[in-house]
Amino acid sequence: MTARALSFDAVAELYDTSRPGYPPALFDAVEEAGGRPFAGSVTVDVGAGTGIATRSLLARGARVTAVEPGPGMAGRLHSVLPDVPLVRALGDALPLVDESADFVTYAQSWHWTDRARAFGEAMRVLRPGGALALFWNVSDHSVPWVAAQDARLRAHGGDGGHGIHGAREQGPLLPEGVEFEGRRVPWSRTVTLDAHLDNFASHSVFRVLGESSTAAFLAAERAELLKVFPDGAVEESYVSDLVVVRRPV
Repeated sequence: MTARALSFDAVAELYDTSRPGYPPALFDAVEEAGGRPFAGSVTVDVGAGTGIATRSLLARGARVTAVEPGPGMAGRLHSVLPDVPLVRALGDALPLVDESADFVTYAQSWHWTDRARAFGEAMRVLRPGGALALFWNVSDHSVPWVAAQDARLRAHGGDGGHGIHGAREQGPLLPEGVEFEGRRVPWSRTVTLDAHLDNFASHSVFRVLGESSTAAFLAAERAELLKVFPDGAVEESYVSDLVVVRRPV
């Protein structure tokens, strides 16, 4: 776990209130690929952050244990979901018993793991036939204004948005030879310009750049976005990328 991964602790409340959730169709796809519903399942949500995905899993009837290493993120999760069991740990070494879960989920967090170790741990914790589900919200770069924004961010900070694309740039998502099912779920949401910029500011690249550089970029970005969305209502376009691996029966 890198310092950059833990940098979200400093903006846990902003992260929780501004980051997008996930569309119902994504969880439908996890259930279909996983071969069972979330309702009544034992689900371990790893890298749960402030509990954004955890809430959707609970709403679908899952019995969720959240795993989160960051003290700030874990504190926020506990404050909003006080009844959810919370384990302070890394996915690379889950303090959970063998064959105890139906699902292990990673929402926006697999790319912060040691993948070989995390995969082995997920397979150990899953029951035979259980499913590991990795998913990310990725900005849809086929939308012109999204692509332009990403180019501005890369020019300013030397980095773009994170998620499955960045994860794949770091190497294979899964050990060689592992069979998986992949899905892509397009969706969008409309938010205020302030909410969009808050979401943007919660990304780890800005935790590295620092406050003055971040403030300068966000001020310039506000002006650029008002050219596209003069009424201040920003339509954020996403693709939820999903990878599901079943543990053999």
